[in-house]
Amino acid sequence: MNLLGHSSPLDVLCPMHLVLDADGMILHAGPTLQKMFPEGSPVGRNFIELFEVKRPPAFAIAKALPVTAEQKLHIQLRQEPHTSLRGILVPDGEGMGHVVVNLSFGISIVEAVRDFALTNADFAATDLAIEMLYLVEAKTAAMEASHRLNKRLEWARIAAEEQAFTDTLTGLKNRRALHTVLNRLIAARAVFAVMQIDLDYFKTINDTLGHAAGDHVLQTVARIMVEETLEQDVVARVGGDEFTVVLPDVRNEENLRKVGQRIIDRLEEPIPFEGTDCKISASIGTVWIQTGTPPSMEDLLSDADVALYASKNAGRATQTIYSPELREAANAVISPATRNRDFA
Repeated sequence: MNLLGHSSPLDVLCPMHLVLDADGMILHAGPTLQKMFPEGSPVGRNFIELFEVKRPPAFAIAKALPVTAEQKLHIQLRQEPHTSLRGILVPDGEGMGHVVVNLSFGISIVEAVRDFALTNADFAATDLAIEMLYLVEAKTAAMEASHRLNKRLEWARIAAEEQAFTDTLTGLKNRRALHTVLNRLIAARAVFAVMQIDLDYFKTINDTLGHAAGDHVLQTVARIMVEETLEQDVVARVGGDEFTVVLPDVRNEENLRKVGQRIIDRLEEPIPFEGTDCKISASIGTVWIQTGTPPSMEDLLSDADVALYASKNAGRATQTIYSPELREAANAVISPATRNRDFA
């Protein structure tokens, strides 16, 4: 069988084969290998010049030419993209001293198809490499689809969690989110402060101008509180006109009072609504957790309520920082039910 003819059967059966002479010179190259050398045919060049032999070492090949038995190869293109190939050397069987090297891409087939723009026509009809390539492509497509689905599910989960922790009217955190934050800070024995804020005269707005005006006021109040606090602070709406601000890492009382006073001053400014000025103010009860064993969340919020009542009792539009004496005074003069009614 003529191995060097233009219509050699090996070009069809083994499109990635080479024919070498006894010195390793390439006498013939299959069509697929020709395609891998777009800058010039490998024919007439030395095998070792084009391919780096990984196993066995290059000198072993030189000794094996001409070969009398098959010799397995692991090689790599010396030029970019340094594609890895597997092969086998066999004698030509015609006594010419020639060697046939049949090559394959192995696990490098996916990269090779991309790097050399190979198609079905570049492989033998019986080569399972194409079927493997189809399987790889199908698996890749399935994994990409799965990744996209998982990403959509993750975004949906995040959106659901965000909705569960968000007040729909104002966009602030809700009571559930507040409790999560407070429990985390208490467990960490952190230094932080909590402001319970109740809007003064809000019920009058709802009763005289309607719920649309009330909603507008609440949304404006929420925006103001966010503007007057830091990004690390947590602002939550926990009831109709009740808000809570959590300030992590508060180190001195002066800063705490400044934040409260800024909120009070801003909320005393009239809020326009359809040609009418809505006038409210804010009373604040503040608890500052410093060192030692922190109280439970329930006791912490109860202390903030006591300080808030003291602000209401002092004439509203003021901030009171909790002390144990405030609770003693509150318990002596008023019941919880009466206190709640007075907050309206």
